[in-house]
Amino acid sequence: MADADVKKSDLPVRAASAVVMIAVAGTALGLGGAVWAGFVALVALGTFWEFATLAKAFAATGTRLAAWLLGGFIYVGMAALVLFGLRLGDYGVATVLVVVLAVIGTDIGAYFAGRTFGGPKIAPAISPSKTWTGLAGGMLGAGGGMALAYWLSWKFADVLGPDDIAVTTVNGVTVSSAAPELLIPWRLIILAGPAVAVIAQAGDFFESWMKRRAGVKDSGRLIPGHGGLFDRVDGLLAVLFALALVSILGRTGG
Repeated sequence: MADADVKKSDLPVRAASAVVMIAVAGTALGLGGAVWAGFVALVALGTFWEFATLAKAFAATGTRLAAWLLGGFIYVGMAALVLFGLRLGDYGVATVLVVVLAVIGTDIGAYFAGRTFGGPKIAPAISPSKTWTGLAGGMLGAGGGMALAYWLSWKFADVLGPDDIAVTTVNGVTVSSAAPELLIPWRLIILAGPAVAVIAQAGDFFESWMKRRAGVKDSGRLIPGHGGLFDRVDGLLAVLFALALVSILGRTGG
């Protein structure tokens, strides 16, 4: 069977897996508390397991492997702590959506821009399909994802905001008592969108490099049609880890 036919035959499986992932993650995010903590912990453990499996495939035993495992533990662990912590604030659901939708927007924008316009490759030895045009599309996509989160945070402020928020409807228009500065300012979208795209793509390149070193196509087989957990969260991991570093530097600098 040709590769194109294989990909077409995988589409229903990929779509079904995506629906399940969105439903599970969305439910955990909405419920918060122990459910969210358990969900983040399970994803982190599964991702670290796949990271460790890749590292063992190309790192020699002993000190080198131990360094890789320690680095992976810190990388995945800090990202998981940030993801869990983002949900704790009054606008926790909206905050998580900003980050997640920005990363998803990056993937979508990069894919379609790269496919449509092509262009020079960024690092063909690591990831032959990624182009500079795709990166530019990813920047626009990240901004689009954050803009969607901005709109959702206003449209559904009674759900995404604190319990005591006042939401009324005037002439069919939803009006929230939430101050604009408490939600997502547009200037954040303009400034942070490109940064998120670059960092997310860097995370994608990092995982692709690990897989090439290990000689595998996917990090795992847990998700039908999608590969492993690490394959799905590589860009998000990098963005969350970057947020952790910014937070640490901000605290030490203050």
